[in-house]
Amino acid sequence: MIADGLGRYAKTLAGLERKGRHRALVARAGIDFTSNDYLGLANAPRLKAAIAAALDRGVPVGASGSRLLRGNHPEHEALEAEAAEFFGSDRALFFGSGYAANVALFSTLPQRDDIIVHDALIHASAHEGIAASKARAVAVRHNDVDAFADVIRKWRSAGGTGHPWIAVESLYSMDGDRASLVDLAALAEEHDGFLVIDEAHATGVFGPGGRGFSAALKGREKLVVLHTCGKALGVSGALLGANGLLCDYLVNRARGFIYSTAPSPLTAAAVSEALRIAADEPQRRADFDALSAFANAALAATLGVEGSGSQILPVMVGDNGRAVKIADRLREEGFDIRAIRPPTVPEGTARLRIAITLNVDRPAIAQMLERLKVAIAEER
Repeated sequence: MIADGLGRYAKTLAGLERKGRHRALVARAGIDFTSNDYLGLANAPRLKAAIAAALDRGVPVGASGSRLLRGNHPEHEALEAEAAEFFGSDRALFFGSGYAANVALFSTLPQRDDIIVHDALIHASAHEGIAASKARAVAVRHNDVDAFADVIRKWRSAGGTGHPWIAVESLYSMDGDRASLVDLAALAEEHDGFLVIDEAHATGVFGPGGRGFSAALKGREKLVVLHTCGKALGVSGALLGANGLLCDYLVNRARGFIYSTAPSPLTAAAVSEALRIAADEPQRRADFDALSAFANAALAATLGVEGSGSQILPVMVGDNGRAVKIADRLREEGFDIRAIRPPTVPEGTARLRIAITLNVDRPAIAQMLERLKVAIAEER
């Protein structure tokens, strides 16, 4: 018998189970087709050596306080200076995670008389920050520049006096498709607005030297770019690049930055090394591009499914329970693939999210797709 105070939680979990949406932690096992370690850096010898060297020179494991207190370490400042130069931004701020950075950004920078116009498929962390913002917010159809323009024009004609904030991901984490950044930048400029680009799945692997798709827009005063460090860069945390005035405003007003213990200085040292690897080892990106292209072609040839053109390959299933069964079967056969279900993706679009990284090779991709083809046919 569950006590009344706990019964409501049990009821919710039972409801999730009935809908095929219950989640549980599953240990990593098998060949990696699910992580975001696109360049295979998470276990790279250079990162391990960088952390060992930082320990040898006395860098502490913990920051011991917020950045505004004693937690501000020279490693944080060195990373931010290096990141600003690497990505071509006026200034950079280091956060403990991309989630924390998005919440801080959207809850702090847009003002009460502004409007946030965001792609409907933008990351949950952006939604969280937007919900905490004083600005009005409107979601628009995925990757529809005209829809962004329509919302902004209607807002202006209805008396909107502030600035529009256009919020997108450069490469969408569940669909693997790209935003029209040049068109969106032009729209932001036309309406004296800000463009916010989440480069989480592009940083390190796309753009010149792995600087992301937003590199083509660098130098714009009203551009805010988020580069996460726990995907292709192989570490953790996030770097927010923006005009120095906006960064200073975040330091003074973003509660998540002010009241959080700073990220580990060791992490900052590792991210600095990851940026150097991105600059020093272009062959990783070349190998990654070739492997991703092979996977897209193999997906079409084996399953008749058109690839996204990126390293993120969604295979639509629709039914939540069936998606879980197929993923479970693939893991039993040695391929670590996970089912993605609502609310992470829209209702009725449960899928297998196949991620291509340098932790796999062509034979493994081909074998996985053949086994997936059989599983899809048999798990009805």
